Amino acid sequence: MVKLNKIYTKTGDDGTTGLVSGPRRLKDDLRIEAYGTIDEANSAIGLARLYTAGLPELDAMLMSIQNDLFDLGADLATPDTGEPPAYEPLRIIETQVDRVEHDIDQLNAGLEPLKSFILPGGSPAAAHLHLARTIARRAERLMVALARTDGEIVGEPAMKYVNRLSDFLFVAARHANNRGHADVLWVPGKNR
Repeated sequence: MVKLNKIYTKTGDDGTTGLVSGPRRLKDDLRIEAYGTIDEANSAIGLARLYTAGLPELDAMLMSIQNDLFDLGADLATPDTGEPPAYEPLRIIETQVDRVEHDIDQLNAGLEPLKSFILPGGSPAAAHLHLARTIARRAERLMVALARTDGEIVGEPAMKYVNRLSDFLFVAARHANNRGHADVLWVPGKNR
């Protein structure tokens, strides 16, 4: 278990932060940016959950996602060096990806079919979920860049999870918009 007694340590005053495995990296390091953006997406989901109390099934799914995002942050904060670690690091696993896919299918089954792209908005829950979706997409871009960096490894389940996450958040936003009936449709060229 994590135990946090002292919140400030002053060790980051030099612009570095410690990874779970011990080494320190600059706070603008791509790995730090990736898991920091995952944390940002998690916070946006927390805001969305202020409006999902009336949607208990969706709220429970979002709570599971929030917990998974801490797992994903821990995964990214513990680089795979190719050497066997002294402990079992926390990693995203395929069953977490499978659960998100199941949740997407479950929510999507009851949605109004799409006839146009939709604008982010509608209900407060949907608007916040769309914001979380765009943050998740940014996190995915950072994770892809990290995985393309020499000497950096990002696990395949983690990459799958973050890709499914934005899909889930899109479907969840539509679900929060009265199952798609309150979606705000894009009208191409409307203001020309």
